[in-house]
Amino acid sequence: MKAIWNDVVIAQSDETTQVEGNHYFPPSAIKSEYFHPSDTTSYCPWKGEARYYSVEIEGETLKDAAWYYPEAKEKAKHIEGWVAFWNGVIVSD
Repeated sequence: MKAIWNDVVIAQSDETTQVEGNHYFPPSAIKSEYFHPSDTTSYCPWKGEARYYSVEIEGETLKDAAWYYPEAKEKAKHIEGWVAFWNGVIVSD
């Protein structure tokens, strides 16, 4: 699977995990030079608190383009730290 924004592959892995229709990429699969921590958080009752990344490529920023659960609840431990995308990022194989 690949995550692409502005024609640039920002994450790629053969080992994504799909939860609720979203592909979660292992932390090692993201190209960290494009990712910047955001102050945004959200909460899922069964996964826990999500933190967000904004993605920046060649001076353009896509705010809160990715999220992850740094301390997932028990039922979501298998995606703890893994990164999922939305908001204009294309995820495909």
